Amino acid sequence: MKIEIWSDVMCPFCYIGKRNFEKALEQFPDKDKLQVEWKSFQLDSSIPEVQKDNYADYLVRTKGMGKPQVEGMLSNLTKNAKSAGLDYDFDKAVMVNSFKSHRVTQFAKTRGLGDEAEERFFKAFFTEGENIADDATLIKIGKEIGLTEENVKTALSDDKYLEMVQQDIQEARTVGVQGVPFFAFDRKYAVSGAQPPQAFLQTLEKSFAEWRETNPEIKIEVTKGQSCSIDGVCD
Repeated sequence: MKIEIWSDVMCPFCYIGKRNFEKALEQFPDKDKLQVEWKSFQLDSSIPEVQKDNYADYLVRTKGMGKPQVEGMLSNLTKNAKSAGLDYDFDKAVMVNSFKSHRVTQFAKTRGLGDEAEERFFKAFFTEGENIADDATLIKIGKEIGLTEENVKTALSDDKYLEMVQQDIQEARTVGVQGVPFFAFDRKYAVSGAQPPQAFLQTLEKSFAEWRETNPEIKIEVTKGQSCSIDGVCD
């Protein structure tokens, strides 16, 4: 069964949601029958690739919030992240456009490394204060998850990966995504926001039970005889 997750690596609730979803997966006995795909989404495509504000000043400038209100909100977010097992450092966060990181993640998905890319970019942004719009940083992160320097350069230069990001964003509008994180289960049920693990688990169980009804497990009783295996061994 397919689960699609729309996310932006600059979204604090997306990282918390990812961790809570993973905790639900740990309790789900049929997780090996799930296909999880991360989808690109941008909360603010107007953020420049060169840092203009820190995280707090960005919220003050763009959301019309006072500095004390923003500081209180970020303090609460840090505590929520800690309860999920994550360390947030908003003072170190480099507020730059996330589009390049999405391009690299799209390439990583073609190598079966989508989840690894998403995890690494979250940590780079929220914990380590890495510049996720800097090509050298993107290459370093790419290598850490199993890509090559050439892979990352291709992701950043080939329009194919730009179009893949744009397609995900357009698809989000079609599906009805109003905010991220957004978890779609078999395109029948959805969980929006950083819900607790139990909420994910309940939706997993319900959606998978319905999916299993239309996709029954095939069990074939086999009578064995002499044969050749797929690795070329005949006996």
